[in-house]
Amino acid sequence: MTMSAGAVRALLERHGLEPRRSMGQNFMVDRNTIERIAAESHVGPGDRVVEIGPGLGALTTALAGTGAEIIAIEADRAILPVLDDVLTTAGIADRVRVIHADAVTVDWPDVIGDAPCHLVANLPYNIATGLVCDMLADVAQIMTMTVLVQAEVAERMTAHPHTRQIGAVTLKVAHRADARIVMRVPPTVFVPRPRVDSAVVHLVRHHRQPADVDEVVLWNLVRTAYAQRRKMLRRSLAGVTDEATIDAAGIEPTARPEHLNLDAWYRLALEVAR
Repeated sequence: MTMSAGAVRALLERHGLEPRRSMGQNFMVDRNTIERIAAESHVGPGDRVVEIGPGLGALTTALAGTGAEIIAIEADRAILPVLDDVLTTAGIADRVRVIHADAVTVDWPDVIGDAPCHLVANLPYNIATGLVCDMLADVAQIMTMTVLVQAEVAERMTAHPHTRQIGAVTLKVAHRADARIVMRVPPTVFVPRPRVDSAVVHLVRHHRQPADVDEVVLWNLVRTAYAQRRKMLRRSLAGVTDEATIDAAGIEPTARPEHLNLDAWYRLALEVAR
């Protein structure tokens, strides 16, 4: 069930509510966008789906329409009665498990158990980057993610070497998943309208990272280099490793961090850890 912009405003007003900027509440009101996000998630009967920030239930309803089992995590207690009304009216309340919790601090094993599941969400912009990286690192049950995020964040998650968008976030995502932008989303599909464009990123977890790479060493190198991304590696990494080690990894010491792909960072981490 998708509501028009006017219907969303009327529903919130009837419950004495208004969108909370502090919680990143921008409610989707375009049916085509919502249905396409559900389709791009590739979930269906028998799948378990976690939705973070269901809000007024527009995407929740579309996901339920796929036949998947939905676990909806909502941090805003005030909106829960509205969400319940929407799900009841749509006839899907018995197919959606709503949990009042903060996705940043929730105990994921307690919520989703050990079985594989999928994340599909219109993520609040202020937590999206950290949440995606943390869930890739710590919640192995999540096999795919289909997330609507700020367009700039989407571009960083999917960036390539030799572009200004590549950074530590790109590498952390690529370390555990294949990621691609599947659609662009304009501000006009939200109430209230955000001031930036959005995009949907689809991530599929993989298991290709080398088992012998020390992640502490790896991310320390990445973090140190990108803290001074305009400098050559021989300068930015001077306090962590030396030019000979960089060269031994098959990397030009005069390169800058954005020139390196993930495999190059793996080689460097292995050399540093020797």
